[in-house]
Amino acid sequence: MKYEAVIGMEVHAQLSTKSKIFCRCGAEIVDREPNTLVCPVCLGMPGVLPTINRRAIEFSFMTALALECQVQEGSIWFDRKSYFYPDLPKSYQISQYSSVIGRDGYLVLEFNGTRKKIGIADVHVEEDTARLYHREDGGDRYALVDFNRSGVPLIEVVSKPDIRSPEEAKRYLQELRKLLRYIDVSTGDLEAGSFRCEANISLRPRAAETMGNRVEIKNMNTFMAVEHALRSEIDRQTAILEAGGTVHQQTVGWREEWGRTEPQRAKEEAHDYRYFPEPDLPPFVVTQAWIEELRSGLPELPGAKRDRFMSQYELPSYDAFLLTEDPALADYFEECARLYPRTKTLSNWITGELFRLLKLTGEEIGALKVKPTQLAELLRMGDEGRINISTAKAVFEEMFETGGSAEHIIAESDLIQISDVDELDAIVAQVLSENPEAVGDYLEGKTEVLRFLVGQVMKVTRGKANPEVVNRLLTDRLKATN
Repeated sequence: MKYEAVIGMEVHAQLSTKSKIFCRCGAEIVDREPNTLVCPVCLGMPGVLPTINRRAIEFSFMTALALECQVQEGSIWFDRKSYFYPDLPKSYQISQYSSVIGRDGYLVLEFNGTRKKIGIADVHVEEDTARLYHREDGGDRYALVDFNRSGVPLIEVVSKPDIRSPEEAKRYLQELRKLLRYIDVSTGDLEAGSFRCEANISLRPRAAETMGNRVEIKNMNTFMAVEHALRSEIDRQTAILEAGGTVHQQTVGWREEWGRTEPQRAKEEAHDYRYFPEPDLPPFVVTQAWIEELRSGLPELPGAKRDRFMSQYELPSYDAFLLTEDPALADYFEECARLYPRTKTLSNWITGELFRLLKLTGEEIGALKVKPTQLAELLRMGDEGRINISTAKAVFEEMFETGGSAEHIIAESDLIQISDVDELDAIVAQVLSENPEAVGDYLEGKTEVLRFLVGQVMKVTRGKANPEVVNRLLTDRLKATN
């Protein structure tokens, strides 16, 4: 713990517009044939002129406002960023540098039981690059280029170097992606490449004010990869500093299969990109009235919803955190809560049984067959003693698979709970007579055998017996035997 990590994140998220940012080509590129969503503009042909997609600008401002950035009215323009990569058809990217959508915002994290603000340096919009596919055929290595992605609108969110651990970095990314999904400007899909990130990290002696030389880490495709890559880089830089060496400013790539980072190139500075105002696009004018219109259209954000769930529904912070991870899930819980007032029981079912089945099947909450009215009905039947907990779970699995109602499934399968004392007492007597060894163990003080006897009663009743009544009857008969 001699050194402190100083981490800043750069996140690129594709905006969910129907068309690209500077042309009319479609921007919904997932599962499309390569090089089919292209035109002379996004292919960078000579003499073409870009035009600005208004919806992409609106989504960018919505993001900046949701991140509490300072957003000013007046003229905003694009800049030309020059660099020469095979996935950049024009050999420059239309981005923003001297003029951006928003500055000096923040994102609040819930981490290790405390809240922390991570500063947002700026939010800006730009065009995406093409995509390279590296291939190897025998001894030949080559790259293929798909220009479908070229020109898809990107929002870039640059954090301040306020993050101090790999775990905190991962939590920041999860919270940022959640926010983008809540305001419905990006899918945040890591697998599809619509949410990508780089990390800038340096080490410094604890309590030091000056920064160390920063290293940029690329090629991190999962939240877990971000955490592992940062840990690896911390170890690498620590070893260099402990040996009296110097950490050089550079860009490295994370190699998952090796479990370490690999140097790629020297890290560029801003002047290397030769920014200047984009001559093919006029500035666009932002009015205060337009900003306020966008602000008023923002939904309840994740942090505010989490706080409300804790106060309105009297849920612990952990439950509120899980239930607000996805806006569709939060809406589902609230609809259920309007029908079933025992919100902690409801939360336990959703974060327990429902999460288990969603994970098992890979289904999304939006495709869930169990309607809020049906879940509320099932839970009320449990409260009324008509079914026990094990039966309720079995019924819920059937509801999840078929979409049928609890009432119908229970009636069809004859699953109504048996609570009649006389009926259960006869079964208890039968079970005790058939298990004399277990009875003897109980009388000798091995009280844990009671669970076995309860299980035998449940087996006879096909899980329909009321466990509370069974426990009481067994205990009474065993005491009488003693």
